[in-house]
Amino acid sequence: MKNTIAQTLQKALKDLYQLEWTADASVIQKTKKEFEGDFTVVVFPFVKAARKAPDTVATELGNYFKENLNCDFNVVKGFLNLSFSNELWINFLKDNRTDVNYGYTAVPADEPVTLIEYSSPNTNKPLHLGHIRNNLLGDSVSRILAACGKRVVKVNLVNDRGIHICKSMLAWQKFGNGETPETSGMKGDHLVGKYYVEFDKHYKAEIARLVEGGMEKELAEKQAPLMLEAQEMLRKWEANDPEVRALWNKMNNWVYAGFDQTYKQLGISFDKIYYESQTYLLGKALVEEGLQKGVFYKADNGSVRVDLRDKGLDEKVLLRSDGTSVYMTQDLGTAQLRYEEFKPQQMIYVVGNEQNYHFDVLKIVLGEKLDKEFGRHIFHLSYGMVELPNGKMKSREGTVVDADDLMEEMIFQAKEETSGVGKDFAGTNVNEL
Repeated sequence: MKNTIAQTLQKALKDLYQLEWTADASVIQKTKKEFEGDFTVVVFPFVKAARKAPDTVATELGNYFKENLNCDFNVVKGFLNLSFSNELWINFLKDNRTDVNYGYTAVPADEPVTLIEYSSPNTNKPLHLGHIRNNLLGDSVSRILAACGKRVVKVNLVNDRGIHICKSMLAWQKFGNGETPETSGMKGDHLVGKYYVEFDKHYKAEIARLVEGGMEKELAEKQAPLMLEAQEMLRKWEANDPEVRALWNKMNNWVYAGFDQTYKQLGISFDKIYYESQTYLLGKALVEEGLQKGVFYKADNGSVRVDLRDKGLDEKVLLRSDGTSVYMTQDLGTAQLRYEEFKPQQMIYVVGNEQNYHFDVLKIVLGEKLDKEFGRHIFHLSYGMVELPNGKMKSREGTVVDADDLMEEMIFQAKEETSGVGKDFAGTNVNEL
């Protein structure tokens, strides 16, 4: 409606005062509550060109609006208050209700990319309530920016490697008896998550037995046979052992199929999906660049670090003493990769506030230490974590609110509510609720 008023005002100024004015909705405001009207036009910017008093200009413009937009008006000094009939609003709704692009600003041809990362699940468990919150935040921000004329690219970084993945793999190998999504009737992500919980159960039992035998708990946690086997499996994975990689591919594919079902039900999609198994080695070249520049240093144990104590942080490890990557190494390289691929004007990371420190470091290391322009345009959209009455959700212990169960319950409750008031409910997708 503001655009319609602005266009009418543009025509009125030309017809009444031969004034060429570039339509600008900033002179149009919502009418203040103490005055009668829907929208207010501030006429002071046009008084000098019209060579008339403010209230006279407002009255003449008001009559023009009344004739061309069929609205009422009143004038308070240099303010023109416009009132539109219910019939006009109803007709406006009828005219625009089928326009899927209504409210969207067209994306300029030269508009750079705004990149948004969200979801970032692990392939050892299904999505839960915390993921729903993250996905809805990320998707909502993406839609809002797109509606405002931004060229948005939505990305997901799947954490598909590491010790936690090996725990599920090992537990399935030991206790699964060949169970599959087909034989169990379970979604693939739920099946793999089941064995992540199974690992934790057997791991705790092993720790208890070692402690009963006289071992300190801290040592028992490191020496428990299951943990040692999981660590060995991870080493084999990193060495490209064919059997371990085959099992990893099989179980990850189960999870991806499950994720796809959940994302579809939730109405979530991505323009590109990155996988940690393909990105975890990235960033080493940037670490070497920092060493050559003298902004990073090698510690006595051989690890590479950056000193951020002058920023109120601490000394952050960028490469372990054995030369292997840490999460920060990966994120440095992934940010560089995304810049090379999309040249984004901003990279937005939708991640809970438990990672505030991580993203503070990422921005400083890229933007200040390495002097990367794109590093200065990283924004961490931080939010509070979801917790249950008894504390933080723990997937390994099975104390989570499952995303699929939650959506199923929402649909059930919606059906109950609508049938209770005599309405028919046909929705099978959360987007239809």
